[in-house]
Amino acid sequence: MSDAMDKVRKALTGISGVPVTPYAGDGSVDTTKLTTLIKGLAAAGVHNLMAAGNTGEFFTLSLDEVRVVHGTTIKAADGKSLVSAAVGRSLAEAKALAREAIADGADAIMGHHPMDPFAGPSYQAKYFLELADASTVPVIAYVRSDTFSIADFRKLALHANIAGIKFASGNLMLLADVIRSTRDAPAIWVCGLAEGWAPAFYAMGARGFTSGLVNVFPERSHAIHKALEGGDYQTARDLIDGIAGFEAMRTKYLNGANVTVVKEALGMLGTDVGPVRVPGVEALNDSERSSLKEIVERVRRDSRAA
Repeated sequence: MSDAMDKVRKALTGISGVPVTPYAGDGSVDTTKLTTLIKGLAAAGVHNLMAAGNTGEFFTLSLDEVRVVHGTTIKAADGKSLVSAAVGRSLAEAKALAREAIADGADAIMGHHPMDPFAGPSYQAKYFLELADASTVPVIAYVRSDTFSIADFRKLALHANIAGIKFASGNLMLLADVIRSTRDAPAIWVCGLAEGWAPAFYAMGARGFTSGLVNVFPERSHAIHKALEGGDYQTARDLIDGIAGFEAMRTKYLNGANVTVVKEALGMLGTDVGPVRVPGVEALNDSERSSLKEIVERVRRDSRAA
């Protein structure tokens, strides 16, 4: 295994934080605030930063804005956290974004699930395989579907340039099946559904998890990760119980409030990163904001007491 691949796989067994994208008053990407955010996450020891991931509103960013987010994140992380540049949309655009991010110094490429409504499952898998063929750094496949066959998953896990699969389906029996069927593959299976699902994923044999919470409370994400790595499921569950309300709010409006909750929580802690772009939920209503404030204050008190 190459040193680069070893480095990426090791990071995937940790926390893959997905930073939000701050906007300035005119709606453009605020690179100054993004730099501050990334430096904070790197200083907090987040193992892997997925630049322009879903929590970073990838699908509402223009391609030029994605490039700005990639470059700013790579520069701000300054080697203290691994940076996986998220790419997607057409395969041609994904490859072009990947080439540019690699030239800027990205450690890995994270391929978003191809969202074409007329895509065939095996051809969605082929999308990742072709992206991995074209990339000169390790690739992470972000699979948001349970329609891939076991054979498709095996192709991904056995590809020489795919470091891991970010599995973002709640179909745990499928996860168990694909992990069982890829014991001969070195790829890492990562919980792509954040902290709340991580204990179940770990029990099935996955390692590491993705996180939007890490933007707000990285110490809580680290504590959950430490408990899971030590096999202490009770402590992990207790820590997750404390942020369950936060994560539940993110699922409102068919997950439309996913980023909104994170951004508004950051604002409550003194970091205004702007609203969420349409078609995401632009802002919480007064009742939701009040509930979120209670959760944020409680978690902050718990963190100070820990």
